[in-house]
Amino acid sequence: MAGADGATTVDEVIALFDAYGTDSYDEVVSQLDHAVQCAALAAADGADDALVAATLLHDVGHLLDLRDGGRPDPHGRGDLAHEARGSRWLAGLFPPSVTAPIALHVAAKRYRCAVDPGYHATLSAGSVRSLEVQGGPMTSDEAARFAARPGAEAAVRLRGWDDAGKVTEALVVAPFASYRPLLDRLAAPTG
Repeated sequence: MAGADGATTVDEVIALFDAYGTDSYDEVVSQLDHAVQCAALAAADGADDALVAATLLHDVGHLLDLRDGGRPDPHGRGDLAHEARGSRWLAGLFPPSVTAPIALHVAAKRYRCAVDPGYHATLSAGSVRSLEVQGGPMTSDEAARFAARPGAEAAVRLRGWDDAGKVTEALVVAPFASYRPLLDRLAAPTG
């Protein structure tokens, strides 16, 4: 299958969300609902286009797992490094300004748990379960190294929208397809 090791077109990215976006992974909303809620929050907060795209696509690694026969784990026991897998899959198509925050969004949760004592209490049940599997809060040394990484600030911002984008009641947001022009603008030219 073209693009099995990496996305080569925006069409492939959209097709992945079309095929697997209605599944939930470890939250109460579908992957698709979560993606558009997060992107809407990022846009409303004035994020630039690359960060809105990163926020929209940050959990694409979960969809890749579903595509490859994985099953959602409602107990959060099997974090599959979805952030690294998703970032790698998108890297040939989108610039680092999109892929770096995706690669760091799990570390950003661990970082925020380490530097903000009240942050842990704001996490959803699924995020609390996955935090344990992902290594728990960072040590002070890990937090300092994370904060110095390129893209860390963007990943922390993405993390806030990720945490907030899990609303089950009617939240009016633009559909995934409305982000197509944004993704097309950011994507590397093909051909």
